[in-house]
Amino acid sequence: MIQENGLTLAYIGDAIYELKIREYLLTQNYTKVNDLHKHAIKYTSAISQAQIIDYLMPNLTEEEIEYYKRGRNTGGTHKPKNASLNDYRKATGFEALIGYLYLIKNLDRMDELINKSINYINSKNDYN
Repeated sequence: MIQENGLTLAYIGDAIYELKIREYLLTQNYTKVNDLHKHAIKYTSAISQAQIIDYLMPNLTEEEIEYYKRGRNTGGTHKPKNASLNDYRKATGFEALIGYLYLIKNLDRMDELINKSINYINSKNDYN
C-alpha cells in the first residue's frame, strides 16, 4: 500500500499525465509550441480531468477509487481560477490515481486509463 498523501500522489500524477499528453500531441503532428499548449489544455484542465474521472469511475477498481478519493478529499489551500472547487478536487483525485498507478509500477493500467481519457476528450470535442 502506498503511504503518500493525496497531494503527493497528485503531484507526481500531474507530471506523468502532462508528459503522456505531450507525447500524444507530438504524434498528432503539432509542431508549434503554442499549438501544443493550446491542445494540451483541452486534456489537462481541471474541468476536463473532472469530466474524465466521471467517465472512468464505473470502470475503476475499489483500490483505484480509494486512491482517487485520497486525492479528491485532500483539503489543499489552493483556490482554482478557472474551475469550480468541485471540479478542482475531482481533477486532483484523478491526478492522484495516475500518481498511484505510476508509483506501484502498474504502467499498463495507467496507460490504459490515460488512453481512455484521451479517447474520451477526443470524442467529446471531435479531435484526432
